[in-house]
Amino acid sequence: MRMYDLIQKKKQGKILSTEEINYMIENYTNGTIPDYQMSAMTMAICFTGLNDKETLDLTLAMRDSGETLDLSGIEGVKADKHSTGGVGDKTTLVLAPIMAALGVKIAKMAGRGLGFTGGTIDKLECFPGFCTGISQETFIKNVNDIGIAIAGQTANLAPADKKLYALRDVTATVDQMSLIASSIMSKKLASGSDIIVLDVKTGSGAFMKKFEDSRALAEAMVKIGTMAGKSMAAVITDMDQPLGNAVGNSLEVAEAVSALSGMGPADLMEVVYALGTEILLLTKKADTGEKAKAMMEECINSGRAKEKMAEFVSAQGGDASYVWDVNKFPKADYTEAVTADKTGYVTGIQAEIIGNACMALGGGRETKSSVIDLSVGILLEKKKGMAVKQGEPLAVIYGNDKEKIRKAHRQILSAYTIKDNPPKEEPMVKLRISS
Repeated sequence: MRMYDLIQKKKQGKILSTEEINYMIENYTNGTIPDYQMSAMTMAICFTGLNDKETLDLTLAMRDSGETLDLSGIEGVKADKHSTGGVGDKTTLVLAPIMAALGVKIAKMAGRGLGFTGGTIDKLECFPGFCTGISQETFIKNVNDIGIAIAGQTANLAPADKKLYALRDVTATVDQMSLIASSIMSKKLASGSDIIVLDVKTGSGAFMKKFEDSRALAEAMVKIGTMAGKSMAAVITDMDQPLGNAVGNSLEVAEAVSALSGMGPADLMEVVYALGTEILLLTKKADTGEKAKAMMEECINSGRAKEKMAEFVSAQGGDASYVWDVNKFPKADYTEAVTADKTGYVTGIQAEIIGNACMALGGGRETKSSVIDLSVGILLEKKKGMAVKQGEPLAVIYGNDKEKIRKAHRQILSAYTIKDNPPKEEPMVKLRISS
């Protein structure tokens, strides 16, 4: 078998066999197949596509290129939730403790933020002492004992995907649906959960800007997971403005804790309840959406969800006192209000610009080696649809560098659109897709 022949075959739009895809991924991962040949293959895929079987085979080959987590030591059904990334997305910090308190086993591998999108691991490290590099034994024990564990992805989890994505990133072959879906799902399948619920973002602050593309990605990933024997669901949610009011690590964690105290922003809670409903239905903890939401609301109102958050933080070495007193989180040296330059209604907030403003403050990574300032961020005082008067605060900046604050100020102001009439109300949850 030769890579040259496989490139030629795919260039002609022919179907690659399971054996051919396995050969390609195995030998690219070990360095036998050079980058220039794999670049030719990914470009051929961009032009001629992959069918469902090829996409599944590619996903499984990347999954099997390194370690896979054996979660058989965890009793019962294991669930995982994945987001395609956005601005202000602290959903996992709210959803996971609620699910664990309701008896769902949450075994989750999470990542760090890069660019304008935030990462769950960075947010969890706002709790002093919190360890995301726990052993597999500790991971399994914590899920069995308290129902939840969240760890950073191991270096050898789907290494073929890491290598292939780096190549696609510099060869203009990122935006092919099968390649995107297989990249995400190879890591999810390697993580070992029985149930996978996907939060696929759409809008200005999402990887997929257009709803049609978000839908195609969600459908592709649900199909891959289902074919691989997993129970799957996807929810397409709005990312045309930041989720919730807080953007920035410590600010987002504090908002997540407030949500577990029953004071979460409406848009954040709508997404949490939508994802939680899918998990509770798939685990058969609830038989209707109405019952699932009622269970989650009761879990919050009774205090059990917040108690589970504290238990989870403590189990992974973190200082759980921060759950009970969010004022202990580090505070930036300076605050500055961004005020409206006219009276009217907020008709749009460009989420990507807000994310970039947070990154400019030091709250995000421009490269993988960038060091994050956990204390900086932005609190949005006005969201889409709200009335505002000239001179009223649109947002408050939290920063430690006055020059960075000035830059962020300009960005935030440019992110807001204010018009005379209120915008049409849009649902947070656009579509539900299940297997």
